[in-house]
Amino acid sequence: MKFRKLLILLLVMSLWGGTMLFADAAVQKIRVIVNGSELDDAGLFTDGKTYLSIRQIANTMQSIVSWDESSKKVTVYKPNVHMFLFQDNTIFGNVTKGNRISFKVFAQIDNLLTDISAVKVSIFDPDGKEELIQSEKVSNKNDNFWYRTDDINYTFSSSGKYTIRFYMKSNASDDWKLISEKTITAKS
Repeated sequence: MKFRKLLILLLVMSLWGGTMLFADAAVQKIRVIVNGSELDDAGLFTDGKTYLSIRQIANTMQSIVSWDESSKKVTVYKPNVHMFLFQDNTIFGNVTKGNRISFKVFAQIDNLLTDISAVKVSIFDPDGKEELIQSEKVSNKNDNFWYRTDDINYTFSSSGKYTIRFYMKSNASDDWKLISEKTITAKS
């Protein structure tokens, strides 16, 4: 009797193991690297096709994702945002560590093919701490516009990379979406 139970258990385990090996061979997880950074969610490869998370790809591309439940359609919008940093009338990108400077951010936005409700500009220090530069609602219905912040006084207290980030909020969402980045390097 024990031999029969052992034989049945061995047969079930063999079938289960073979099924798992077949499933693993049919759908393979793959690493996805975009601009040198590996995405958190692995892609899947099956039947000669690669499947990726649209949300993660859109976040990596710094774009806006829209989901239409009625038509079961995902749309990805990637506006062009070019940022310039001005200290008085001079464009800059590097500063000396410890300096407190007054500057403004100028952004040129085009190819905006979806409605947005607000924009936000923040600066992140080398430790990742965020300081809001400016945020405001927008009612622009054009596919292009310019945006300029008020002057900000900021102290670059440590050496390293400071990142200016430009966010948009679409009319269909309450979430801020990162659209563009600009780096300032503080040197000793």
